[in-house]
Amino acid sequence: MALGATLYNFDIELADNDRRVYESLALRVAQHPSESGEYLIARVLAYLLEFAEGIEFSGGVSDADAPAIAVRDRTGAITAWIDVGTPSAARLHKASKAAGRVAVYTHKDPTQFLRQLADEKIHRADALELYAFDRALVGALVARLERRVAFSVSVTDRELYVSIGAETLTGAVVRLNRGAGSSLAFYRERRQRSEGESE
Repeated sequence: MALGATLYNFDIELADNDRRVYESLALRVAQHPSESGEYLIARVLAYLLEFAEGIEFSGGVSDADAPAIAVRDRTGAITAWIDVGTPSAARLHKASKAAGRVAVYTHKDPTQFLRQLADEKIHRADALELYAFDRALVGALVARLERRVAFSVSVTDRELYVSIGAETLTGAVVRLNRGAGSSLAFYRERRQRSEGESE
């Protein structure tokens, strides 16, 4: 754990109906001093959506050469490189050469992220999996973040239902299409709908 890092304990009941993954998880996640609450929550949500045998968190932002989350086979080789935020095209180019599958979950403005990647050289660019979290959901979870927190997460049709205490928070995970605007329009529509429901 990095010097000065803050340790969080997450007790999570996961029911991913899309992938038929049902697990009770106890996660200890270190937050680097330079890591935002939004990035921490996005890391945890990405871990849940990607949960599989061999999954692990890396050293976080303190380990610049490693993915935020990796899935490794029994030999230790990375089979899935999972990044969070807005990684550069150069980083994704490197990741696509290092792992058979690369996915990115962003908690930031997806329009800017896709613009950043446009026309850049990325190895196996068509195979990249890019997703955007509902930013209102991420913000709501950050507002409820404590050093030890318990919640349940249900996933159905890429919609997240997070039950924490007496509350249930919802938000979509939208697949982004590099170089196209249709997914962005869908993302904005889902976000507006989510914000309207929370008012």
